[in-house]
Amino acid sequence: MQLFYAPNIELELQLPEEEAQHCFKVLRKQIGNVINIIDGKGNFFTCEIIENHVKKNKLKIITVIREFEKRQKHIHLAIAPTKNLDRIEWMVEKATEIGVDKITFLICKHSERKQIKLDRLEKKVISAIKQSVKAYIPILADITPLEDFFVNCIHKTKLIAHLREDCLPIQNFINDTDICILIGPEGDFSQEEINLALQNGFQSVNLGKSRLRTETAGLVSCALLN
Repeated sequence: MQLFYAPNIELELQLPEEEAQHCFKVLRKQIGNVINIIDGKGNFFTCEIIENHVKKNKLKIITVIREFEKRQKHIHLAIAPTKNLDRIEWMVEKATEIGVDKITFLICKHSERKQIKLDRLEKKVISAIKQSVKAYIPILADITPLEDFFVNCIHKTKLIAHLREDCLPIQNFINDTDICILIGPEGDFSQEEINLALQNGFQSVNLGKSRLRTETAGLVSCALLN
């Protein structure tokens, strides 16, 4: 199924220029053709092409499905970005395909990357929701110090994955519906950070016996919680 992304489709009745370029120049869609569009807010549109100019295209909405494939749980992945940006871009793309509702990037004691640009990641997310036929676009939150993140975290289930002992299997929480999972940097969370998380209501979990890369741990946690 070919999907196009138009966040303001109901108001503008047209595709954004980049999507229109792909639709009319690459795929050569013509007047009268019917296309499928998502707005990232949960709506799935079937539209007829009225005008097929890239900058001045026009669509007519035929049908709309509200809350298309709405998820029954909310997963917030809070993760320290990797030094290699390609790896975190890959993680964001694949986590979106698997199912995640929000991704926050963290600054931790052992973080190797303390800045991140969201615009390129947003393009990866849009591509991923079209690929996986999702109508909701995950929220990407800018990089945040771990201590500040604790203050604003209000999820019902709060988990921190780390390599130290006395951790519960993350599978114990697969039936929970409002979950935040913390994934640390390449050097893991410090003991002080783990203690602070526990003081703020987080529970320690493990992702299995293997020691995983940061981006792999992010994906595994999303897959298991889904």
